[in-house]
Amino acid sequence: MDSLTQIVLGAGVGEVILGKKVGNKAMLWGAVAGTIPDLDVLAALLTNPLQAMIWHRGFMHSIVFCAAFAPLLGWLIHKISKKNNATIKEWSVLCWWALVTHPLLDCFTTWGTQLFWPFDVRITFNGVFVIDPLYTLPFLAFLIVCMRLPRESLRRKKLSRFALYISTAYLFLGLGFRQIAKSTFEARLNEEEIAYRSIDVKPMPFTNLYWECTAEGEAEFYNAHYSLLGKKENIRFRAIAKNHDLDSAFRNHSLYQDLLRISKGYYALETKNDTLLFHDLRFGQTDGISGQIERRSNFVYLLQIDNNHLKFNRRSPAIAQGFSYLCEYFSKVVGAD
Repeated sequence: MDSLTQIVLGAGVGEVILGKKVGNKAMLWGAVAGTIPDLDVLAALLTNPLQAMIWHRGFMHSIVFCAAFAPLLGWLIHKISKKNNATIKEWSVLCWWALVTHPLLDCFTTWGTQLFWPFDVRITFNGVFVIDPLYTLPFLAFLIVCMRLPRESLRRKKLSRFALYISTAYLFLGLGFRQIAKSTFEARLNEEEIAYRSIDVKPMPFTNLYWECTAEGEAEFYNAHYSLLGKKENIRFRAIAKNHDLDSAFRNHSLYQDLLRISKGYYALETKNDTLLFHDLRFGQTDGISGQIERRSNFVYLLQIDNNHLKFNRRSPAIAQGFSYLCEYFSKVVGAD
């Protein structure tokens, strides 16, 4: 999830664990601990961008890291915190929960989280978009109210727990909505007699009401969108040619093998002059609105070979295409055709 959401979650966890004992300091240190796993993005300073993407949500998002770092951070907070009302053990418990809830939340999104590092398995539930205001903003509002109440207040205790329960329930609601969307997409695929061997369903930006499906066929992928507030008859699948035979000049390069691994087979290729365009379809397509823009992959890698070295750049088209685009996008969210 985005940084603000992880800060809010860490603060909420800190409040529930130690808010009564240390007051708003529990939110502060919970927020700090809740952001630490995302420091793995600094790997981009040490290696190429693709390797940095592979490392992201790896070791620093694992149970191993959380268990090892929590007591160290708890000890540090105990040393630097003035008017210590909590023990090292209590601070360590707060840090453990603030740290581990970060990757657990990330598991609900699309990219996947290597929770059980060193095993090379990324867990993803595809239940919520990486930025979802309906998860973050109510949670934040409850915490702001809690901050203004005395730490011994029973109302503060109840509100902080209620915020955590409601936000968690929202995540599981997304999983339920995903199952509804998946069943609807599968029914529509069968009605259109489209043969497929696997299906990937994920939420569209900012909401768990609008969903995208990518179904894998023999030589093509089939892409469509569906609002839970709309009709399944409005689902229209678009074929995307795989063109996997276009990569013959790239297959022996380790970076290209990394791309194949992280895409999990959901990729399509096209060529433009001497450039190979690698479309990672797991992260969806921008939804073409009234013919104004083409549907394009949100993650596209431009690959070229220079002196037997593979060079690449990533092109990510903006989700928002202006006010008129947003208006029509949200009309699709609410089921308007």
